[in-house]
Amino acid sequence: MTLLAVHLALTAAYAGFQWTVRALVYPQFALVPPAVFPAYERRHQQRVGRVVGPLFAGQGVTTLWLLADRPEATPLAAVLAGAGCLAVVLAATALGAVPLHRRLGAAWDEAAFRWLLRVDSVRAVAATAGTAAALLTLLG
Repeated sequence: MTLLAVHLALTAAYAGFQWTVRALVYPQFALVPPAVFPAYERRHQQRVGRVVGPLFAGQGVTTLWLLADRPEATPLAAVLAGAGCLAVVLAATALGAVPLHRRLGAAWDEAAFRWLLRVDSVRAVAATAGTAAALLTLLG
């Protein structure tokens, strides 16, 4: 039960973080003057990594643990759905958000910014679905 509660807490924390970034942080990017945006973006990357890194690591550990040693009465479908959601988040981050942040770290790029918003919407929705799956694992 403790593993399931910790897993739910981590997925919910990440989903809340992701929605905050999507709804509050990223829209403010467009308000930063282009001349100073690269420095702003680099600082953003450094600071956000301190928050998202532990959340990703924690979710990775609890997800792998659930896949390897699922507690009795914990629905396999919910564990697999949650693992799939985490995979989507990680893939969207590695293949979409990280390269787009690198482009934005070099110079303000309106097209890259619009793509970042799209990629981030995918991450927010997948994180929310992952939280729902984690809740289902806890409820059994």
